Amino acid sequence: MDKREIIQKTEQYVRSLLENDASGHDWWHIDRVRRMGTTLAKKEGADEFIVEMAALLHDVADEKIAGNEEKGLSAVTSWLEQMPLSNDDKEHIIDIISSVSFKGGQGKKPHTIEGMVVQDADRLDAIGAIGIARTFMYAGSRGHLMHDPFLPYREKITKEEYRQGRSTAINHFYEKLLKLKEWMNTESAKQIALKRHEFMERFLYQFYQEWDEQYENVNG
Repeated sequence: MDKREIIQKTEQYVRSLLENDASGHDWWHIDRVRRMGTTLAKKEGADEFIVEMAALLHDVADEKIAGNEEKGLSAVTSWLEQMPLSNDDKEHIIDIISSVSFKGGQGKKPHTIEGMVVQDADRLDAIGAIGIARTFMYAGSRGHLMHDPFLPYREKITKEEYRQGRSTAINHFYEKLLKLKEWMNTESAKQIALKRHEFMERFLYQFYQEWDEQYENVNG
C-alpha cells in the first residue's frame, strides 16, 4: 500500500465518521483543513504526507466529537496501526493531533513544522466567513443563544469551562476567534489570518449596528 492509497483509505474512514456532523466539524471542515494544510506545507517546507494524515484524522480525536480525548486518540491509534507506516510516522501524527485543539487557550504549542501547519490550517478554518458560519452552527448544536447582551464573554477560562460553560455565538468571537490571528505559527498562515480577522471585525460591526437598530426603532 503506497502513501496515496493510505490517504484514500483514511479519507474514506474519516468521511464515514463525520459526514453527518452538524456542529461545524463535518467532512467538509476536514477537507478544507486538509487542503489548507497541504498548501501551507508546500510554502513552509513541511512533510505533506504527515500533514495530510494528521489533518484528516484531527477531529476523530477531538473530545467534542469523540466524547473525551483519550477515547478519540485511541480511535486514531487503532486506525494508524492498520496502516503500513513506520512507528516514527505514527507517533508524529498522533503527537500533532494531540496538540491541534484550542481547548479554551489551554492547548499545546506544536514542536514540529508539520504540527504548526496542521494547527494553523485548523485555526484558519475557525475564522473569516466560514469561521463565522461554523460558530453559529456550533452554538446551535450546543443549545447556545446567538447573542445575549447581558451575558459578558469570559476573558480567562479553563478547558472545562470552555467546553461546558454557558456562552453565546457572539461571545465565542471574543473567547476564541479574535485571538487566533496572534496565535498562528507560520508566516504563511499569519498573512491569511489577517484578512479573515478583518472580515470578522466588519461582521461584528454590522451585527451590532443591526442589533441596536431594532431597539432604536422600538424605543423611537
